[in-house]
Amino acid sequence: MVGQRTGYVRVSTLDQNEKRQLEGQVLDRVFTDKASGRDTARPELTELLRFARDGDTVVVHSMDRLARNLDDLRALVHGLTRKGVRVEFTKESLVFSGEDSPMANLVLSVMGAFAEFERSLIRERQREGIALAKQRGAYKGRKKTLTPERAAELVQRAGTGVPKALLARDYGISRETVYQYLRNAKPSGTLSPAAPPLLP
Repeated sequence: MVGQRTGYVRVSTLDQNEKRQLEGQVLDRVFTDKASGRDTARPELTELLRFARDGDTVVVHSMDRLARNLDDLRALVHGLTRKGVRVEFTKESLVFSGEDSPMANLVLSVMGAFAEFERSLIRERQREGIALAKQRGAYKGRKKTLTPERAAELVQRAGTGVPKALLARDYGISRETVYQYLRNAKPSGTLSPAAPPLLP
């Protein structure tokens, strides 16, 4: 009996397009996690490991979608193949079946280690870049959307009962940003239920 082809997708943020990862693959079922890959405690991955059976094939776009460090990657692949499950990585064009040669296991270790090393270098370059920018005085963090004067005006208008949706539209910001300005204003007393309206 031919087993099922099951896909696993992981995106780290809600705005990533998970459909592109396994585009063109014919799959019986797909498990999708929207979570960091720092560890293997992911609900859909846990469900996939329970679901996969002898004869099944698990298809993953790339090694870093399954795990972000070498130890987790090897443990997951070996755990699946020991159950008789094939693991395919489409980006790397690699297949592991549990009957792999020492060379295949070496390739898994080397490519997983390389991916982990590459991520470490990227993080290190980011930290160094931020540190250098701070030394030059060029790193200010995220800029405020509104000037202090415009922010104070927004707070006053909110105090007069202007709807948050209208404020967001007038100032070209999201409603969540409007609420952030209002929350930041409350400790200083800038905004209160009885705040007077702006004078003409």
